[in-house]
Amino acid sequence: MAVADNHTNRTVDQTHLLMWTNRVPMSSIGSRLRTESLTPLHWGAILLTLVTAAVHLLIGIQIMPSTLGISFLLATGGFLGAIVLVLFDVRRRLVYVAGIPFTGVQVVLWYVMNDISALGHIGTLDAVDKIAQLLLIVALVVLLRRES
Repeated sequence: MAVADNHTNRTVDQTHLLMWTNRVPMSSIGSRLRTESLTPLHWGAILLTLVTAAVHLLIGIQIMPSTLGISFLLATGGFLGAIVLVLFDVRRRLVYVAGIPFTGVQVVLWYVMNDISALGHIGTLDAVDKIAQLLLIVALVVLLRRES
């Protein structure tokens, strides 16, 4: 079935889009990486994102199969997905805009869900995660302002 693509004024065969026979070879996927435009700040943000993704993965696995465990694993997926989008230069600005509240909400939820009246009660894993997340928010704000 052919459908008109209004943006390019050409027809697109829908069955061609749905078939697995039109796979992209692995060699061409690597050529789509757009890392040449990444600055040290980008790489720092990616590292911070990997840290918080790893913490969420560890905690999520530990508390599975609870709903909270699933939410930690979903957060892990969100962080890793954001890294992929940045590496492939897919709407980076939107990733920054979405990443700020995505990460910020997690910091707030952690604060609300935990009794942290005394800093001595914060575990090492929590401390590493929250420091990484707060620094990530700062990095995302700076990246967003640079692209404005």
